[in-house]
Amino acid sequence: MVILILGVIVLVVGTVLKRSPEPQNRFGGIVTIVGLVILALGVLSSTFKIIEPGKVGVQALFGKVQDNYLESGLHIINPLVDVTTFSIQTENYTMSARSGEGQVEGDDAIRVLSSDGLEVTIDLSVLYKVNPAKAPFILQNIGNDYVNKIVRPVTRTAVRDNAVSYAAVDLYSTKRQEFQFKMNKTISDNFAKNGLEVQQILIRNITLPATVRASIESKIQAEQESQKMQFVLAKARQEADVKRVEAQGIADYQKILATGLSDKQLQYESIRAQKDIALSPNTKIIIMGGKGGNPIILSDK
Repeated sequence: MVILILGVIVLVVGTVLKRSPEPQNRFGGIVTIVGLVILALGVLSSTFKIIEPGKVGVQALFGKVQDNYLESGLHIINPLVDVTTFSIQTENYTMSARSGEGQVEGDDAIRVLSSDGLEVTIDLSVLYKVNPAKAPFILQNIGNDYVNKIVRPVTRTAVRDNAVSYAAVDLYSTKRQEFQFKMNKTISDNFAKNGLEVQQILIRNITLPATVRASIESKIQAEQESQKMQFVLAKARQEADVKRVEAQGIADYQKILATGLSDKQLQYESIRAQKDIALSPNTKIIIMGGKGGNPIILSDK
């Protein structure tokens, strides 16, 4: 379009020079030819339009946006049409407390008030893209700056509106997934109305007030101590059960010996033991009828 306008201007200048008196009219023909060449180049460059991969083009003729869009590739269009391109690739918008991680310099985290009146800081990333079919709508109603007009304000408002229903500790632990689901739905619905598609919403970090963090850490430590004590008690019970079983076995054994062995059986066992001793190669002298009725054994060692 710019080349076309430049060619028309040069052509008009050449025409004016032709009608001028000497010596200016001598250059009129040359300027006219240059103007025609520039105009031809402008027509060619404006007629053939290349849309880069991952983008779509929206045509506007004299301020009126056309409903159809141009996909990536080479297109032949009206040279008077102005084409605005939109990226349809996934884009990332991050709001973080750490400098250099987000699109805005400095601390850009979202600060919300929980249901219990505590301030919670949330770091968030939104993955989204432009809906190609909605690109003409975006150009007509929002413009190219849809990030600052839609993505940022809608996301921050949705986070605050949903976080106010939860206690600070719940946002950090048990209700985190539920909070993320509700927030995702709110943002997705608002984005869809404005021609954008949410790919994913990532809660990067939730920071609680220092007093709440200290309370949670104390609770976790107490639970760990309780679990440790339960383990020690369980181990002590197992050891006591083992000793009880051993004691019961010894008691049963002694009971069997006390009630089941007669004098005759003991005498028989004594004779067997004496026989084994007599047959031993290390025994030299056996004196029967020792003190207490037991044999006296003398060894050469």
